[in-house]
Amino acid sequence: MQLVETHAHIYSDKFKDDIVEVIERSREQGVEKIYMPNIDSESIDAMLELEHRYPGYCVPMMGLHPCSVDQNFEKELYVVEDWLNKRDFVAIGEMGTDLYWDKTYFAQQKEAFNIQSKWAIEKDRPIVIHCRESIDETIALVSDLKTEKFRGIFHCFSGSVDQANQIIELGFLLGIGGVSTFKNGGLEPVLEAIALDHLVLETDSPYLAPVPHRGKRNEPAFLELVADKIAAVKNITKDEVAKATTENAYRIFN
Repeated sequence: MQLVETHAHIYSDKFKDDIVEVIERSREQGVEKIYMPNIDSESIDAMLELEHRYPGYCVPMMGLHPCSVDQNFEKELYVVEDWLNKRDFVAIGEMGTDLYWDKTYFAQQKEAFNIQSKWAIEKDRPIVIHCRESIDETIALVSDLKTEKFRGIFHCFSGSVDQANQIIELGFLLGIGGVSTFKNGGLEPVLEAIALDHLVLETDSPYLAPVPHRGKRNEPAFLELVADKIAAVKNITKDEVAKATTENAYRIFN
């Protein structure tokens, strides 16, 4: 069984003492690649160092997380743009919108979203979207920018079947993670209704660990538990989930 981890912050300080063991467990559980979303200028060095230590296995993206957007976000975007012009990245992310923590800079978040999206279209790269408490607003942003090349993943999807279908209609995939295993996660109707063709797996490590590890540090080795949940809901084998979601991941990341 081969799994692809499409979203893990394994360069986080939370892994600094045992990253070797984390990677070993990941490989043992069939995870054959880990895609790493960037946060802001302060996370770049650690992310690229992990890429250097595990070339071809830990794969970086480049982008500006909405929770790092404030009145000076242009300075952060200059750093992102500079890196995008210096070398190739598989995707632009993690980017998006967030109305959960702070609504103060939502206008700036939308501007940063549009700028990064246009870079993605120009460079023919997918975007990886964070949209906490802001799915409808983000769907509207994507709709306004829609072109044939515009594609990506709505990371940590936690919306409704209707929202899922709107996202799929726009040509985007749904990132399914540990929330799918939560008793009140609300994702079972989505997993029942949406075909495997539109799903990819993620953990968002070190956050949102799946049951039975909920509340503890998450890691890519737990990706199998997400695959287990999807297989159980759809009444199919875990291998079927792994095969389809792995193909989807490689297709979106080219």
